[in-house]
Amino acid sequence: MTWEILNVIGTMAFAISGAIVALEERYDLFGVYLLGFTTAFGGGLIRHVVLGLPVSEVWNQSMLFLIAFITLTLLFFIPFHWFLTGWAKWGAFFDSIGLSSFAVQGALFAVAAGYPLPAVIVGSVLTGTGGGMVRDVLAGRKPLVLHKEIYAMWAVLGAIVIGIGLADEMMEYMILLSLIITLRMLSVIYDWRLPSRSDWLNFLRRFGRSS
Repeated sequence: MTWEILNVIGTMAFAISGAIVALEERYDLFGVYLLGFTTAFGGGLIRHVVLGLPVSEVWNQSMLFLIAFITLTLLFFIPFHWFLTGWAKWGAFFDSIGLSSFAVQGALFAVAAGYPLPAVIVGSVLTGTGGGMVRDVLAGRKPLVLHKEIYAMWAVLGAIVIGIGLADEMMEYMILLSLIITLRMLSVIYDWRLPSRSDWLNFLRRFGRSS
């Protein structure tokens, strides 16, 4: 039951994330649905294609598709101005839940299929971040996962823990989910980022002046 609840919350969070990007870009109703569904289910589709798993498993999630549809419809037709204002704050939290649950789910899919650790990492990262990357590309934006905060690395962490067998029971999965959510939120609050090339060059300049 806990896993299903996380799946529902993650689907809703990613659907809302895609819809808000569409609304910010002033897309029409079709654009809202397209970006919403892409964000919510794109990662799972990419994961199954890359890992050679049956894509039909993704399409059989009729309840999650219905939940995403209702969520997107409400967001488009009802003026939730208070919600849109607070999205930057609360959206990151729900997005973290979606990232963690789908990242762990992707790793479990790869492990169940008998793939080695590199494939487990790929499956985890694609499931947790793939939908968001496709959303940003469709919206003409730079993918969030590639330039802002530490995002995909938390999915990598979860994949490694599952891939090497440190977590193989539901309670351990719940602990891992909580850890990823916490780390993701800390990276948002304290603006943790992976170093870019410009950061490295600036460091070299400062180091050269100091020496």
